[in-house]
Amino acid sequence: MKNIKHNIEINTSPENVWMAIVSPEYYNSWSKVFTATSFFEGGWNKGDKIRFLAYNKDGKIDGMVSEISESDFPAFISIKHLGYVYDGIDDTESEEIKSWVPSYENYILTRTAENHTIFEIDMDVTDDYYDMFMRLWPLALQELKSTAENMNVH
Repeated sequence: MKNIKHNIEINTSPENVWMAIVSPEYYNSWSKVFTATSFFEGGWNKGDKIRFLAYNKDGKIDGMVSEISESDFPAFISIKHLGYVYDGIDDTESEEIKSWVPSYENYILTRTAENHTIFEIDMDVTDDYYDMFMRLWPLALQELKSTAENMNVH
């Protein structure tokens, strides 16, 4: 396993960044960098099961099976990855899965001023996904910044 860390300054409050991350209405606007059809099922509260999903080339659902390990609004989310989803079926027991679970993806939101937030991603990845995530996370952070700064908050 390797660790990835990236951060970005976002010109809005941590509450707005949090909303851009967890709201189904905004989630795909930044996570599409990883997969164009990305969406999630489940909740973002501590103990919630959550599945990060997308449609594969055959129109079936692939993704990750996870659990929210910590959720401290609006400062910290820790996602514990437990397995993959292949063609809509959760795999948490295969030898491939057992070789890397659990792994963690942490979102740290730090208020630096009234409407300024540093968002940091701290993520464990297997060697075969390291280069991809090192390339894609900076792009996703730019999209998250744009989304959080421009979303219509009521």
